[in-house]
Amino acid sequence: MPKIFVLDTNIILHDHNAINNFQDNDLVIPIAVVEELDKFKKGNDTLSYNARAFMREINLLTDGKKFGPRGVKLGKNQGYIKIEPNHPFPDGLKELFRDDIQDHRILATAIWVRDNNPKKFVALVTKDINLRLKAKAAGMEAQDYLTDKLEDEDIEKTREEVIQLQGNKWNEVAQALTYGPENAVPWEAVEDNEPKPNQLYKIDFGGDTVCARYDPRGRRIVLVKAREASGIRPRNEEQRFAMDACLNKKISLVSLTGGAGTGKTLIALASAIEQERDYDQIILSRPTVVLGGQDIGFLPGDQKTKMSPYIQPLMDNLEVIKHCFKPGTRQFQRIEALLKEEKLVISPLAYIRGRSLGNCFFIVDEAQNLTPHEVKTIITRAGDGTKMVFTGDIFQIDQPYLDQWSNGLTHLGEKMDGQPLFQHIFLRKGERSALSEIAAKLL
Repeated sequence: MPKIFVLDTNIILHDHNAINNFQDNDLVIPIAVVEELDKFKKGNDTLSYNARAFMREINLLTDGKKFGPRGVKLGKNQGYIKIEPNHPFPDGLKELFRDDIQDHRILATAIWVRDNNPKKFVALVTKDINLRLKAKAAGMEAQDYLTDKLEDEDIEKTREEVIQLQGNKWNEVAQALTYGPENAVPWEAVEDNEPKPNQLYKIDFGGDTVCARYDPRGRRIVLVKAREASGIRPRNEEQRFAMDACLNKKISLVSLTGGAGTGKTLIALASAIEQERDYDQIILSRPTVVLGGQDIGFLPGDQKTKMSPYIQPLMDNLEVIKHCFKPGTRQFQRIEALLKEEKLVISPLAYIRGRSLGNCFFIVDEAQNLTPHEVKTIITRAGDGTKMVFTGDIFQIDQPYLDQWSNGLTHLGEKMDGQPLFQHIFLRKGERSALSEIAAKLL
């Protein structure tokens, strides 16, 4: 028998297509959810887009129809959807939830649906942990939205993408990679089966580590050299892989994850400036985690003033690169000229929708605060010649309804794994300072 799921507002704001992901089960939308969605319908951000898209879909489903006892049919092999008016708490719960707030109205409606469908499984689906706890305290089944949630093993897989090759039997391979005329070996020399595109390797050789990558186009394993970009040199093997990926023209999508101080943003920015002659523009952006529910348009000042608190970490990395060169040198002046000529620009992500980003180097910092839908929206803006680099730490998420299993950066690494144009690197070691490294480990 089909189950009944009562959806909270944040499910729709997270994924407007969520109502099509419950198979043949029935859905109930409390009227309190519709009232909350009405507050989000104006604006250019993803929340507003999702609110409008959902209301348009409901309008199409109900055009010329009335809600029956179960609602209206969602589609073939799908269940029904119904908008349910508000209902009060049962007498035994009224004293527990005295505040007249939307969360309580949604919970009360979910309990009413459960009590009026005693033969069916009924659950409240919400990404709000507090509301889930309240529901459980009231004896109501409550669940998270699991459709875009990855398993722990999928996340762990993205942190262990480098294959370690140890022992004397690999000396010949390491020597051919290091000193051979082409710095490459056939993949058969390392694997029994063809590796996935851009598979990374570390080979112990004479006390040093040889870094290598499988090139799917040449179908061979090639040496990853320690390359320099804009005065920045890699300090460990993971940074060497990251720099190589950011400088590789054949890899157009890069994901760099890791803790604070591992060099994610610095490597991406240094690589972009090193290749600035190959791109029409370098664009830096990061999610503006909204303060007090206000859109960036409500903040005083022009776009540059509004963005200044968010872009300061990016400017700090730019200063690090500038100080690799002496003032007055050609390299130092060129970096300043990139800003003046607006070849290096910082743009809010809210303004990306609808644009076509052609032949640019696009860096998205703090991408762990994006939803999977937002990451998809950004990547689908890429035009010919565009390279995109997403950086972030999936264990430092500021958005209230995202976590390490459901954020867009995690989904990017898992869904794009094995694509020839994609490379993911997890940076383990902090290189900011000895103090930063020990604090990250112990505190």
